[in-house]
Amino acid sequence: MLGSVNRVLLAIAGLVLIALGGSVLAIGLGAPAPSWWLHHGRDDVLLDDAERTRWQDEGWWWPVVIAALAVLVLLCLWWLLAVLRRRRLTEILVDTGDGEGAALRGRALEHVLAEEANRQEGVAQAHVVLTGRRGSPAARVLLTLEPHVDPGTALHTLTTGALTHARDSSGLPELPTEVRLRAQKHGAERVA
Repeated sequence: MLGSVNRVLLAIAGLVLIALGGSVLAIGLGAPAPSWWLHHGRDDVLLDDAERTRWQDEGWWWPVVIAALAVLVLLCLWWLLAVLRRRRLTEILVDTGDGEGAALRGRALEHVLAEEANRQEGVAQAHVVLTGRRGSPAARVLLTLEPHVDPGTALHTLTTGALTHARDSSGLPELPTEVRLRAQKHGAERVA
């Protein structure tokens, strides 16, 4: 969800900046200013003396401006950290036993885990995401179960099957896993 919110916010910010920057550039190059525009000509200044000193004598003005700018900076930093933080593990460090190491792509292990979980009886769909660090990954698994399946049995089959195979084949001493189970929704059927 964060990815779609990020795209929408970037698109809105980009459109606003392009519209304002393009308008300022067009007016600066001599295009006529629209009637709703803040400034009316090519030689008009951004802030004249009256606009600059309008709120200078008010005691609340500068604390409000500083607080608003501080909140804006904090929101921008939060957004930047949210964009830069990786939610998925790109690769896993595998011990090959000869003193060297190998890198296993995280997406490949996710795909294999999901495929093996999908082959379980009663699993309608499996989704796997690897998180953590290269040397100590963790998995988050979402299993969508068919209505007739016992959740305990499905969880036991997943842990003794797909998760054990993934841990053993990648040479990991442990693979902490968070499993979420969800029931598959069936729509009503018409009977003739």
